[in-house]
Amino acid sequence: MSQDNIQDNNIQDSNVDASVEITPEMQAFYQRADAIIGIANSQLGSDAHSGQVGASLLYAAARYSASVASIGFVKGDDFAKEKDDIVEFYVKQYRQMLSDNLTDYAQNFDKYVQLNQDDKVAK
Repeated sequence: MSQDNIQDNNIQDSNVDASVEITPEMQAFYQRADAIIGIANSQLGSDAHSGQVGASLLYAAARYSASVASIGFVKGDDFAKEKDDIVEFYVKQYRQMLSDNLTDYAQNFDKYVQLNQDDKVAK
């Protein structure tokens, strides 16, 4: 999928109710996500298929989340004591985001599949 298509899909067809105003903060959120998706898509090729890139992306998200979660802690022992709560928080967030995106993809399946086909033809 091209970067433009990704941005169009995620911003216009996101799981945000059409009656909800997209704030500048939400717009920035989707633009950051789109940029990361663009980087992931740029990794696709003969050396890496979507499953491999997806696994790297999940690892990167976990690694970055661990770093973010550590902010504010002074000692590693204190941080370690919060591990279960931190994991629960991130798993809950990921589960909701994944569920919302799977629903969106299912509802827009024909459109998204066509965008993927158009992108393959353009390459």
